[in-house]
Amino acid sequence: MIELIPAIDIIDGKCVRLTHGDFARKTVYADDPLEVAKRFEGLGLRRLHMVDLDGAKSGIPSNIPVLHRVASSTRLIVDFGGGIKTDADVAAVFDAGAAIVNVGSIAVKDPETFLNWIERFGGDRILLGADCKNGNVAISGWQEQTDISICDMLNNYFKKGVRSTFVTDIGRDGAMTGPSVDLYKQIIADLPELDLIASGGVSSVGDVEELDRIGCSGVIVGKAIYEGRITDKNLRQYAR
Repeated sequence: MIELIPAIDIIDGKCVRLTHGDFARKTVYADDPLEVAKRFEGLGLRRLHMVDLDGAKSGIPSNIPVLHRVASSTRLIVDFGGGIKTDADVAAVFDAGAAIVNVGSIAVKDPETFLNWIERFGGDRILLGADCKNGNVAISGWQEQTDISICDMLNNYFKKGVRSTFVTDIGRDGAMTGPSVDLYKQIIADLPELDLIASGGVSSVGDVEELDRIGCSGVIVGKAIYEGRITDKNLRQYAR
């Protein structure tokens, strides 16, 4: 069964969601991300996806104290990302209690450093986050569009040892218009051995079931939970 991974996006220490990655279209859902994390833990979920949006925008991780509070106060397996560029950033995230560091921009801008982290820490602790719009990779908190095909990027890194990734379609993220099923089908057809985590657009438990059916290993869900489209009862069905 697909793993459902709830998301906590952070701006100024608060739990928020953006629409289409637009920082001007921000909704604050909770002042304390720890309370949100404890809710997920209490429902039996075991993993949490945390994104430091301040860090993604500025290029410097900014909400590591929030990570530390969540990681030290729950048993959740936390993957954390946003603005991570240096060895010191990676060390700080691991020291704060994250089990996994998720990175995206660095894999585009500095492949040598990214591959060095894969070699040093292993593919199970460094998670490639591939954000895209219209099939091409976007970086720097989704603010910078590239001409790199998402499928070309994933093929390249799969050949170099990456075995897991989460792919976010910015055009769907926070919009609850349904996930990019066709895109994920294409990726799974091209790279059937890659563990693909879907992200963006999920609006119902039916979307989760569809992503499970096509072969995604996981799905990151944010706004649909906060807006009540996916209920606590639904979340318990995916407890592990």
